[in-house]
Amino acid sequence: MAELSSNLLYAAFILYLIATFLFGGSIKDKRGAEEKKQNKWAKLGIFITIIGFAAQIGYFITRWIAAGHAPVSNLFEFTTFFGMMLVGAFILIYFLYKTPALGLFALPIALLIIAYASMFPTEISPLIPALQSDWLHIHVTTAAAGQSILAISFITAIIYLIKFVDQTQSSKRTFWLEAIMFTLVCTLGFVIITSSFAAMDYKANFDWVDKHGAEVKQEFNLPALVGPNEGKLIETDRFEPLVDMPALINAKKLNTVIWSIGAGLVLYGLIRLIARKRVAALIKPIVKNVNLNLLDEISYRSVLIGFPIFTLGALIFAMIWAQVAWTRFWGWDPKEVWALVTWLFYAAFLHLRMSKGWQGEKSAWLAVIGFAIIMFNLIFVNLVIAGLHSYA
Repeated sequence: MAELSSNLLYAAFILYLIATFLFGGSIKDKRGAEEKKQNKWAKLGIFITIIGFAAQIGYFITRWIAAGHAPVSNLFEFTTFFGMMLVGAFILIYFLYKTPALGLFALPIALLIIAYASMFPTEISPLIPALQSDWLHIHVTTAAAGQSILAISFITAIIYLIKFVDQTQSSKRTFWLEAIMFTLVCTLGFVIITSSFAAMDYKANFDWVDKHGAEVKQEFNLPALVGPNEGKLIETDRFEPLVDMPALINAKKLNTVIWSIGAGLVLYGLIRLIARKRVAALIKPIVKNVNLNLLDEISYRSVLIGFPIFTLGALIFAMIWAQVAWTRFWGWDPKEVWALVTWLFYAAFLHLRMSKGWQGEKSAWLAVIGFAIIMFNLIFVNLVIAGLHSYA
């Protein structure tokens, strides 16, 4: 069953990749811009996307059967579910607005998320006692669903900004838009560098002292640029850390973040060297025919739908489970704090949109910032800061 589950996820990944190229064909056809032909490309693209989504649902169900619990208990499972819900939200939005350009951006983002997830341990493991509750699938799935719908607002905002921002001159707009492109390239760099060292079966083991003063072991799968607290490298033929981290910081995961940024810098540099232009400027011709007002509407409606779902899953259900598990509704665990920060930001987003008339470019930048907060919570808080939610 576990093997079938993995094969279904792989099939979904390939189908999403194929659909991405089909949506690209619907936007830019070298043989002409006939609307009929573009519609054929788009129809085939959404058809393949739906098949891929069905395959990923099959992955989710078969893994649930194999594990005996909802497959959202670690970073691999949660992130693949987040990617699946992002595709599901895109399919829904597509049938409402018939915007092929959204597929050309939403599916690559989903592919990056799924590829990112696959870099973490994929084995099925028993639930730790803290997660043995029905609230696991209630809280986590609704939180992920809300975040995935909010992610659609980010994707449409990126398309909006790529078309709207003038790339002929340097400005704060071009700088920050390019920073977003660099972040996406870093995610791709993470996948490449982690896959490369995994293929070489690289391992470096450390004895170190955790925050409770206990001596434990930790295995690094990338050369340790930063090491664990009071860490001692067991192997003699491995790279020695440049600096040790305090016990509060998860050195292994911080090391992964550092390697990802380094790989992203190299990859981004190569793209700039070959293209001789900014990444956003390279993409801009693809979105020249999109309707900015339509993108703005999709982004806004995505927040309107995603915000209450996120509120329900990430705050209300989370507080109920916290009361059941820890006998308190609220604590100051890093994950809880950043869930609240996310909620406050999107509440402010809706206030500024409805009361202050922040539409168009201002709304697009807000959507980008909101998604950055979500990703900070998913990546940095999970990977670097130790807390009650550090199950990855």
